[in-house]
Amino acid sequence: MQVIKGIATLLLAVSISTPNIMAQEVNNNVQKPTLEDLIPGGESYRYAENIYGLQWWGDICIKPDTDALKAINPKNGKEKTLFTLEQLNKALEEAGLKKLPMLYSIKLPWAEETKVLLPKSHRFAVYNWETGTVTKRDDLPKEPYANQDLHTESGNIAYTVQNNLYVNGSRITDEPEGVVCGTSVHRNEFGIHKGTFWSPSGKLLAFHRMDERMVTQYPLVDITARVGEVNNIRYPMAGMTSHQVTIGIYNLNSGKTLYLNAGDPTDRYFTNITWSPDEKSLYLIEVNRDQNHAKLCQYDVSTGELEGVLFEEKHDKYVEPQDPILFLPWDKTKFIYQSQRDGFKHLYLIDTNGNGFQSDSYKQLTQGEWLVQDILGFNTKKQELYILSTEQSPLQSNIYKVNLKSGKRTLIGNNEGVHRAQLSASGSYVIDTYTAPNVPRCINLINTQNGKSINLLTAQNPYAGFQMPTIEVGTIKASDGKTDLYYRLVKPADFDSSKQYPAIIYVYGGPHAQMITNGFMNGVRGWDIYMANQGYIMFSLDNRGSSNRGLEFENVTFRKLGVEEGKDQVKGAEFLKSLPYVDGNRIGVHGWSFGGHMTTALMLRYPEIFKVGVAGGPVIDWGYYEIMYGERYMDTPQTNPEGYKECNLNNHAGKLKGRLLIIHDDHDDTCVPQHTLSFMKACVEARTYPDLFIYPGHKHNVMGRDRVHLHEKITRYFQDNL
Repeated sequence: MQVIKGIATLLLAVSISTPNIMAQEVNNNVQKPTLEDLIPGGESYRYAENIYGLQWWGDICIKPDTDALKAINPKNGKEKTLFTLEQLNKALEEAGLKKLPMLYSIKLPWAEETKVLLPKSHRFAVYNWETGTVTKRDDLPKEPYANQDLHTESGNIAYTVQNNLYVNGSRITDEPEGVVCGTSVHRNEFGIHKGTFWSPSGKLLAFHRMDERMVTQYPLVDITARVGEVNNIRYPMAGMTSHQVTIGIYNLNSGKTLYLNAGDPTDRYFTNITWSPDEKSLYLIEVNRDQNHAKLCQYDVSTGELEGVLFEEKHDKYVEPQDPILFLPWDKTKFIYQSQRDGFKHLYLIDTNGNGFQSDSYKQLTQGEWLVQDILGFNTKKQELYILSTEQSPLQSNIYKVNLKSGKRTLIGNNEGVHRAQLSASGSYVIDTYTAPNVPRCINLINTQNGKSINLLTAQNPYAGFQMPTIEVGTIKASDGKTDLYYRLVKPADFDSSKQYPAIIYVYGGPHAQMITNGFMNGVRGWDIYMANQGYIMFSLDNRGSSNRGLEFENVTFRKLGVEEGKDQVKGAEFLKSLPYVDGNRIGVHGWSFGGHMTTALMLRYPEIFKVGVAGGPVIDWGYYEIMYGERYMDTPQTNPEGYKECNLNNHAGKLKGRLLIIHDDHDDTCVPQHTLSFMKACVEARTYPDLFIYPGHKHNVMGRDRVHLHEKITRYFQDNL
């Protein structure tokens, strides 16, 4: 595709460039960071200083140091030592337990008690620093167990051994192979990340029971055995039979389990489980298989019967509940529901006695063309709610308090950067950790009422003394001609505007991800820094379909994943071609997972633009991807055959002209190896010639020391071919 005359002027006119002041004057004697410096797993990997294990003990900030646990008074910042590592290890030795090398992984879940919960490797031992004693549990199994869930007030603990669920040392389920209890279900979609849910008192336990016996087993081969062994996983592919989930409730007093009478669980998803404060009801959100209809259901805990549907949400494309309801601490009849029903994720206050969105029993707490990213907690006394939101910018996360009576929102902390926060028990203070383009990390204790701040850490630039590239952020128009898309451009440290450089686009492009932020160095990756300093222009663009821009921005890709996203990425390539210092004949592309799909699709659909590509763990055929994610965005192969055909990259294998390297992990249980192998077969039949590299023993990414090897492999491919 040739660049249309005049497009360069147009694109440059809409670009809002913000150079990163971290760029330094180039000195030939100053060293550039290596892959070992830039990639996790590298021997000299550099990262911003942090304070690990910061947490609240009521309204007291707890800071683990290397040799002691400190308590920080948030009113004045004064520190006090609670106990030393030496004291703890002495008590552990006396209790017959192994010593701790550090204090960062301990927890303080009891706000009124002088006790810490030790790491799970210590089998849920508790250290009381006032008495200097350790109490350990003896009701845990000797065999490996997982999915530990401790109810800290009652001391009751749930966990799984193989496929069954245990509570306090007793097995409460007895299931055959293929039925799993107490684990995450629905492949961690819909905000699911666990499988057990304690009631407020800890006397009742709700849990998932997942029957996978009807799901086709997918074979992965373990090559570390003398003779390769088959590791089967249950992997429900789009359009095929899915697993069935039911919800059990175990009563610790009676020792009996009751299952919710939700009817036939076939092709239904149960998610976002919440207990009522009085433990009489269990709430969950049910989603149909088409994922275009969600119902908030209330069940009677004593009978398992449905008490009612509080409200329903429908959408012609999809609904995507991600969060359980949250009851107000001061009013047990009202809860907060999170929804994208107005196009952006916002908060709604619902009355349990009303009829949801069909009556006047709800109130929209937040609204606007921005979204709520997370709820941090409450200040009960002030009746305030604390959130993270994109109100300042789609590239940011900032802290706000929301007055539930007036709806007034007040910014907490500064209005820049990407913030993460922990709210104290009363809501009076917050631990605010943030980064900004020129701020590697800053941690402050902030009084949420008067804004007074105490700095705990201002990290130094981990790349100080290195030659670093320049980073610019701006916008261009999407292929629809009207939507602004954010891009990030990285130039070499020794950039010379009179030269022409090859360019590489790093892409993800899919839902729930965002590449460009106002975090440290605008979210740039270590490999991008390295490649810029090797003489490449590095570019990323958050196309339509990516995160933090609202529902319409995301679901424009519905039923044709990779197509509209690709059109937007082409606009990014055209922008690059318009720059006088970019060699438009040498543009490459790289991405992983959804980005691997995008990389392959761009190489095949636009061979005249993209010369070299490296695709990692790519989705090739959405028919080979799992049901919950795939069918949300593509529907089923049966109902959307044309979409699956268009998006199946095997059907485009004959269009490959440039050099394409596919990298896949042999134990990938997210994008199974069949994607890459089928593409290789399609290319053989089409007489096209991609390259292939396999990482044995890894799953859906390459981690640890091998990650440096991965990026060296990618680097060499571009150096050899671009």
